[in-house]
Amino acid sequence: MQKLRLAVAPLRFLLVLLFVLLLLMQVMSFPGQFAHMAEESPELAYLRWPLTTVAVLVLLCVQVVIVCTWKLLTMVEDGRIFSDDAFRWVDRIMAAIAAAWTLLAGVLVFLVFRANDPGLPLLLTVILLGGAVLGLLMVVMRALLRQATTLRAEMEEVI
Repeated sequence: MQKLRLAVAPLRFLLVLLFVLLLLMQVMSFPGQFAHMAEESPELAYLRWPLTTVAVLVLLCVQVVIVCTWKLLTMVEDGRIFSDDAFRWVDRIMAAIAAAWTLLAGVLVFLVFRANDPGLPLLLTVILLGGAVLGLLMVVMRALLRQATTLRAEMEEVI
């Protein structure tokens, strides 16, 4: 249990740091970047608000994953991870990953038909593949959690 606490404390610190950095990106970085893009390339100015919206929503999905992970860490520390409450948080993680993946897939479809350089569509394809792997990994982890929860319930009945 001591090793668990040694891992959870730095993980919580990193989750807070990541959440704050994502918030800064949502509020300052992406809106400023897309405003600059609209000024520098007036022919792309129509993309300013759609890209800002997609960027903010994708980062919001990541923030949802961070909050859900925090809640799951609390459940692990309290010894309540093998309960039905954990599934609610895992399901929210899966929904956030699916929402972000869908948004980015839409951007990729848009880019494939308009991009002059294959670099950005290729990068987005790699990100989408990573998101698909993460989403499917969460499906497997949810199934493992279900099995462990069932086994724990059976063990408690026996004892």
